Amino acid sequence: MPERKRLLVLGSTGSIGVQALDVCTGSDELELVGLSAERSGETLVAQAREHGVERIALADEHAAARASEAWTDGSVYGGAEGLVRLVLEARADLVLNALVGSAGLAPTVATLGEGIDLALANKESLVVGGELVTALAEATGARIVPVDSEHTALHQLLAGQPPGSVHALTITASGGPFRGRTQAELADVTVTEALAHPTWAMGGKITIDSATLMNKGLELMEAHHLFGTPYERIEVVVHPQSLVHGLITLADGAMLAHLGPPDMRIAISYALHGGESAGLAIEPLDLAAIGRLEFEPVDLDAFPCLRLARAAAVQGGTAPCVLNAANEIAVHAFLEGGLRFVEIPGVIERVLSELPAAPVEAFESLYEADRLAREVATEAVASLR
Repeated sequence: MPERKRLLVLGSTGSIGVQALDVCTGSDELELVGLSAERSGETLVAQAREHGVERIALADEHAAARASEAWTDGSVYGGAEGLVRLVLEARADLVLNALVGSAGLAPTVATLGEGIDLALANKESLVVGGELVTALAEATGARIVPVDSEHTALHQLLAGQPPGSVHALTITASGGPFRGRTQAELADVTVTEALAHPTWAMGGKITIDSATLMNKGLELMEAHHLFGTPYERIEVVVHPQSLVHGLITLADGAMLAHLGPPDMRIAISYALHGGESAGLAIEPLDLAAIGRLEFEPVDLDAFPCLRLARAAAVQGGTAPCVLNAANEIAVHAFLEGGLRFVEIPGVIERVLSELPAAPVEAFESLYEADRLAREVATEAVASLR
């Protein structure tokens, strides 16, 4: 029997992390060696006990201190530095980064810097880090395999395609809970309504990003960095059924599509098995029962976040980092009741205008741009209250 692959899961208490543990439990090829969470200490300790893990980390230092008192069966690391230390000391063969937001960048850098393969669910690592992250992976020989239904689809579709044969990529969007509404009809939507995604079960921040379509803007940047495709050759189309996860257009005009059930375990398993399909107890699609597939253009007037994201992506430099930080602040404010849904893009646009894009020469410049963007975004939110 081949040696089992040692797996470290960052963000194990979130939706992706929990499903990853489920996939890992059903696999003879994977061995868990570490887990982390933001602040859910009790849940993390329970997971560590259940899976026999010796090392855990909590980004919140107070939660880490409480976990250290409650659990003495292994090592507990705390804070942002603790996440990096966990990566460095767990001796993993593969790291699944399912952390939410730009907090995932430092563990991504630590993973790739050690030459460890990365299963990446934290799209902000590529949105913020972009060329620096992919250059680091190339320098150390570490692989980046996406953990996302859309990018998994594109990864599989592109496999084996000869150079020059692919003309364009298409990412599909469900349209979120407000598909078909005008900007005026979005004026008074509630947090509860925005969190009611019609297809996917995700965390709060990602669900709001889906509702504003910012999620597709971030995925646009992720696809650009993962596959080296120019932005003008990456399109987004609304597909409310969420059954076609990605398409590629070939040089001769033919299109190839990737279809599958809207189940994140497929993408997670694909990444954890090194970009290969493994057996899962998931029923395939019944095409005759589905009957038809629907596609619509994106309404950029009602959902301007996608337009802002594409513009920042094309501008490059620190612009994607600033956009991401401003979005995180605005989404958090909306979830806390301090901002209206339709005010989210306005906050982002204001921050982008006040912080012009600068060249990115090192990760330190990204951390500084992130800090400044959060300050300006916080001030912008406060001015609207």
